[in-house]
Amino acid sequence: MIPEPTNFIEDIIVDDLKSGKHTSVCTRFPPEPNGYLHIGHSKSIGINFGIKEKFGGKCNLRFDDTNPTKEDVEYVESIKEDIRWLGYEWDRELYASDYFDATYELAVKLIRKGLAYVCEYSPEEIRATRGTLKEPGQESPYRNRSVEENLTLFENMKNGMYPDGSKVLRAKIDMASPNMNMRDPVIYRILRATHHRTGDKWCIYPMYDFAHPIGDALEGITHSICTLEFEDHRPLYDWVTEHCDFDPRPRQIEFARLNIKNTIMSKRYLKKLVDTGFVEGWNDPRMPTISGMRERGYPAEAIKDFTSRVGVAKANSEVDSALLEHCVREYLNVHADRCMVVERPLKVYIDNVPEGETHEFEVQDNPNSETSGTHNVKLGHLIYIDQSDFALTPPPKYKRLVEGGTVRLKGAYIIRHTATELDADGNVAAIRCEYIPDSAQGGANAGMKVKGVVQWVNAADAVDCELYKYASLLVDATETVTDFNDRLNPASLTVVEGAKAEPFVAAGEIGKAYQFMRTGYYKKARVSADGTVRFYLIVSLKDSYNK
Repeated sequence: MIPEPTNFIEDIIVDDLKSGKHTSVCTRFPPEPNGYLHIGHSKSIGINFGIKEKFGGKCNLRFDDTNPTKEDVEYVESIKEDIRWLGYEWDRELYASDYFDATYELAVKLIRKGLAYVCEYSPEEIRATRGTLKEPGQESPYRNRSVEENLTLFENMKNGMYPDGSKVLRAKIDMASPNMNMRDPVIYRILRATHHRTGDKWCIYPMYDFAHPIGDALEGITHSICTLEFEDHRPLYDWVTEHCDFDPRPRQIEFARLNIKNTIMSKRYLKKLVDTGFVEGWNDPRMPTISGMRERGYPAEAIKDFTSRVGVAKANSEVDSALLEHCVREYLNVHADRCMVVERPLKVYIDNVPEGETHEFEVQDNPNSETSGTHNVKLGHLIYIDQSDFALTPPPKYKRLVEGGTVRLKGAYIIRHTATELDADGNVAAIRCEYIPDSAQGGANAGMKVKGVVQWVNAADAVDCELYKYASLLVDATETVTDFNDRLNPASLTVVEGAKAEPFVAAGEIGKAYQFMRTGYYKKARVSADGTVRFYLIVSLKDSYNK
């Protein structure tokens, strides 16, 4: 039974299956290994692999490795890791370089048909004679060379007899075409560079617009799904598959790419951040790369949920990054254990808990999880609360601890302030309190009204922490500030040292996500030799997404 379509791409696929044009579906995800994948690629991954899953078809991973000067095995391996982390598996791992011999022979075939010629124009001369949208291009003086001469010249190009850039092979189409891509496009160039797979076998390499449709056709791709900027390239795609005599021929379908506000969606700019040292690498938690988001603690399920909600459209638009963060919060709200962490510790002496004595309380790990467990917290003579949770001169509507006031310690007693200790500069150094007996949950005084509830950490077994807080790499563009370099955010990383956490986090594995009560979701990133735990801020608790 053919599934019901949910977008225009699936409409096309369903029509092709119902008409008998295809009996099965095969797509491909074709990244160029010249950088790490970013969040924009997750949409294409989701569409291509999602079609495979929905229609019981196949999806190949094919690396577009036609430009050896920018490609590297590091990028190949990172791409494979990212796809698997998102939960997908390809049917065949392939490379454009697998087809270099076949692609060369097809170029020879076009020459024999009189549909390709060797041109000696420089790149600047090709651009200058290409014409404009209103004026036709000028034919190259080399356009009408004989088939025999072109065959000889092209073979000489392959054999390394000419310098780089001195000659190219161009398709012979129409210099007056209203589509600029059809004005005798370059399909091969001379380029002496060691390829990460073929080594120095080749000194000529096919252009993407020539190699890509050939790869699709050779693999039996039924639907070649790409982003909207390739819409104008579709006539060339069809020209190549038609004149190379492929049957059946794949169909190219374009969709709107994923654009997110204040998010860098260009591998060229991301590479610049890496190369200049503005970030620590492609997987820096501030980076919008899939590996960066994984390092920061974004769940794969949340990224897939995000791309699903964005949907598949025919027109480009910009998505608010708040939607992505909302998807992350929704997932972590169910899956992340709660813990108490004090960013700026303030000493609180509980005078009616003698030194050496502790009181224990059982708290639930995650109230939103049906399978949640529990853990115990201890309260001794000295605890920490956050400095923001006590005020000598409270602002209006302040609902935490004040002099003489009461507040509930999360999961434990109500405490009453009794005294304040100041340092030599008049700042609060510590406060003294007493707990109210039987005020814990289930106690006779548990129903006492208090202004608020604060998180706290027992000093005797507190875990030292450092918190890495992240903000967007780009600030908002303005009328006067639009350049990429000027929009880089110097405050994209803030490090908070000296924080204290309950010992519950010490047992958690590296990579585990927690909700720090009242502040945000954090990932346990690493533990230093002295036992200090580093956490990465995943997202704050505040949700700015307008549902």
